[in-house]
Amino acid sequence: MAGVTLNDVIKKYGETQVIHGIDLEIEDGEFCVFVGPSGCGKSTLLRMVAGLEETTEGRIDIGDRDVTRLDPSDRGVAMVFQTYALYPHMTVKENMGFGLRMNKHPKAEINEKVAEASRILKLDDYLDRKPSALSGGQRQRVSIGRAIVRGPDVFLFDEPLSNLDAELRVEMRVEIARLHKEIGATMIYVTHDQVEAMTLADKIVVLRLGKIEQFGAPMDLYRDPDNKFVAGFIGSPAMNFMSGTVRDGVVSIPAIKQDVPSTLATAYTGKPVIAGLRPEHLSIDLQGDALTVDMVESLGGVSYAYLTSAEGDRIVVEERGDKRVSMGDTVGLTIDPSRMFLFDAKTEARIRD
Repeated sequence: MAGVTLNDVIKKYGETQVIHGIDLEIEDGEFCVFVGPSGCGKSTLLRMVAGLEETTEGRIDIGDRDVTRLDPSDRGVAMVFQTYALYPHMTVKENMGFGLRMNKHPKAEINEKVAEASRILKLDDYLDRKPSALSGGQRQRVSIGRAIVRGPDVFLFDEPLSNLDAELRVEMRVEIARLHKEIGATMIYVTHDQVEAMTLADKIVVLRLGKIEQFGAPMDLYRDPDNKFVAGFIGSPAMNFMSGTVRDGVVSIPAIKQDVPSTLATAYTGKPVIAGLRPEHLSIDLQGDALTVDMVESLGGVSYAYLTSAEGDRIVVEERGDKRVSMGDTVGLTIDPSRMFLFDAKTEARIRD
């Protein structure tokens, strides 16, 4: 096994630069997730690590080897794609061992490695089946098994769950988390789904427009975002953002008709700011009249109330307990000032103590 280090990595297509000087260290055995909106460069960066995209400038190390100019087959990586890419005429066992057969490995060694991968992924009952006889989740497990059989230093996953339905996605998240715990390999995983990122990652790398916005442990990013983009991207439902103005030690927020005490923005007196509040840090005030309930998403033990202010601001509030609002209700909000984030209205950087 081995870690991965990116040093000032740049990718250009002609005159167009899509990856802008990425510096990142992924520890040996770490599960690192690249996350961000479509077009942020996460898949391109993964393919650069794999050797499927040429690195224009900079250096990529896997373990103690500079692999920047090496062919994919010489990098010690195995990649699991969004599409399963299984051979339909081969059995599960044959699909998993195909790469080793092509490289002339002894039959006994192939059988041993396939058996071990099958045990890890609980595929023993399916080894003689062909892909057409498998569910989507089972096919993806075979694809992962093919990667395990190769014994790579680093596993690379490019949105491997995107083609699965919601139930299978949850099931496969559990499988991948269990796999990482059992084999302890370095894994780099690309997804646009921040729920997957929060569930699986030791380290999340949030990308936007080919640059790293912030990286760290999932809950560190959730509790301590550097800017509005990260704050809005990490967490589901997303953080609520409301325009405000600082004056006399408070942030005046027209959307909720409240002045919220804050010591953070003294230097911003008279200037616009953005207030951020997560749905679970807001409470419904049934006596208020600042907002209208447009919809309630009831999930059993928790529900989410979608509110609209007179100015058109949209706010989501998490509700628990037996008393919950209904569509059409007029309500207010109760805010804990210690839970409020503030961001510069122009730069969107976090305003800190």
